Amino acid sequence: MSYFLTTKQFINHEKDVTRRLGWANLKANENYTAVKKSQGLKLGEKIQKLGECICISNVPEPLDEIIRRPYRDGSKRAEMAREGFPEMTAEQFVEFFCKHMKVTPETTVNRIEFMQLGFIEMENSKQVKLGV
Repeated sequence: MSYFLTTKQFINHEKDVTRRLGWANLKANENYTAVKKSQGLKLGEKIQKLGECICISNVPEPLDEIIRRPYRDGSKRAEMAREGFPEMTAEQFVEFFCKHMKVTPETTVNRIEFMQLGFIEMENSKQVKLGV
């Protein structure tokens, strides 16, 4: 799973929820590899692994549900922090997602909650396994 727009947040452990257009078949307790970028690689570019993750839950919902529903602590801001964007409002996040993914707020996305099992930090183009 690519974390191109949120690589920094992933590496800094500032993200444990992601919304995706695909990945509907990912089930709870399944592992997956997080990568920086998996499509649109230039000639000679290689996939950079960021870490291993386990899916906690994967629920389809309209993207703009994030605007209507409060989360664990009753705030929408908490959900934005879990997405790696604590400075954004839910409305700003939906606008950001729509712009980058070329969808509308009503588009069904998969809200994936995950836990990092370990990560790989990039140092001078070398991958170094660091763990959690």
